[in-house]
Amino acid sequence: MMWLILGFALFLVLLISLLFAPIDLLVNTNKNKYKIRIKGLAKAEIEADESELLRIRLKVLFLKFYFYPLRKRSASKSKREVTGVTRKKKRQMPLKRGLKVLRSFRLKRLFLEIDTGNCISNARLYPLFALLNFYTDAMLHINYEGRNSLVMHVQNRPVNIIRSFIN
Repeated sequence: MMWLILGFALFLVLLISLLFAPIDLLVNTNKNKYKIRIKGLAKAEIEADESELLRIRLKVLFLKFYFYPLRKRSASKSKREVTGVTRKKKRQMPLKRGLKVLRSFRLKRLFLEIDTGNCISNARLYPLFALLNFYTDAMLHINYEGRNSLVMHVQNRPVNIIRSFIN
């Protein structure tokens, strides 16, 4: 009986720790690094591949997996024929709920440097970026040298996403 209670308590602690574990989204176009990770548990990273266009490296605990999202599925699997059966319409998430979920994310770091290729458009964006730099912690820059880059770190916790769905 005691082992059952101990096992249930351990499961409950693990579940609560997963709810509060931070989920990080890291994008760095300068170094071509695109990651999403749950600290201490899992990491997914998009990287270039020689034979395919891209691959996703998944690392869960101590195991590594490679996933090729653009690889064609094998033709041996036949699709089910649907005759006379109507499909249920998928429910879409309302815009208001989607905005609540989006607001639950926290922007930890943002560095954006753009060149539109048109000097007049760059000149029009310059005061807007200066104003945003003044009122936010983001670093937004306009350049006239053809450089475009984005460095972004966004963080959230599963409990915040669930809370935004409920409220």
